[in-house]
Amino acid sequence: MSNEAVKKSQIRIDVNLDKENLPISIEWDADDSDVEGKQAAKAMMLSMFDGINQNSMRIDLWTNELKVDEMNLFTYQTLSSLVDTFERATNNKELADEMRDFVHHFGHKADVFGPEHKH
Repeated sequence: MSNEAVKKSQIRIDVNLDKENLPISIEWDADDSDVEGKQAAKAMMLSMFDGINQNSMRIDLWTNELKVDEMNLFTYQTLSSLVDTFERATNNKELADEMRDFVHHFGHKADVFGPEHKH
């Protein structure tokens, strides 16, 4: 596998802030997106890993329009996709399944499934 770049793609994130520097709107677009133009978001979590310093860098933002039930769902979906990413990157199915158990527990505690869901 070559480390030579054959393509460059950009992701752009615009955050509009109020006078207290709190996000009032978040918009994003990407060169390789299937959707044309900027897309609105009520919240975002961006994580990057610095391999040199061996630490994670994060940006977590949400607008004042984000409701608690939306944050619960957003967090549940983010944790679920994080587990899938972890499993694909490490092939550690056993630990991923344990993580999924916690995410499922979180989903129940955060009431993201609705009344028809069986545990």
